[in-house]
Amino acid sequence: MPFGFGKSSIVRFTFLMARRGSYAKGVAKREEILERALDVIAREGFRRTSVKDLAEAVGLSQAGLLHYFGTKERLFTEILRKRDELDNAAIGSTPDAGMDADDLRERWVGVIRHNQQVPGLVHLFAAMSVDAADAEHPAHEYFTERNARLREALTDVMRDRLDPRIDPETASRLLQAVSDGLQLQWMLEPDLDMAATTTALLDLIVPPTEEPT
Repeated sequence: MPFGFGKSSIVRFTFLMARRGSYAKGVAKREEILERALDVIAREGFRRTSVKDLAEAVGLSQAGLLHYFGTKERLFTEILRKRDELDNAAIGSTPDAGMDADDLRERWVGVIRHNQQVPGLVHLFAAMSVDAADAEHPAHEYFTERNARLREALTDVMRDRLDPRIDPETASRLLQAVSDGLQLQWMLEPDLDMAATTTALLDLIVPPTEEPT
């Protein structure tokens, strides 16, 4: 055998390579499912989209689709994770260490404007957030970790621009609560301008930098 490999080693190597190839294909299919699901839900709406619809969109049976996620609830949780990932890449929706309060205003309001263009995904987020209050729900960890991570980032960004009478963590909770609450109001009142309302709140807690005269 070449290079000192015995027959059993070659068989094992071939098996491992085949396994890696199968795993890579599985990961790629999973990503395809999530990205396609985002498109379908954004276009058709959360309530009008079934697992069967999502399966058909990627050429799978319902059982074949759920093979990649386990349950419908886990599927929808991963769809939300994928939405966060794509939003972060496209518009920088998550505050980061290099952001200041003015950047926060622009990005936060930008995310809200974007959300108004994808009502189906807003409905999915709202519905799942309510169900995830149950500690046993598959999305519980996603929401608790996401909320904590977001509040921490917001606190760091706003700390130096807040009125000293306002605790930074309280301000971050307030901004997050208003944003989530406005989404519920907007679903009931589609004419509501969430971006303008959020901007009004930001004007109070982190006023924009005054332009030099």
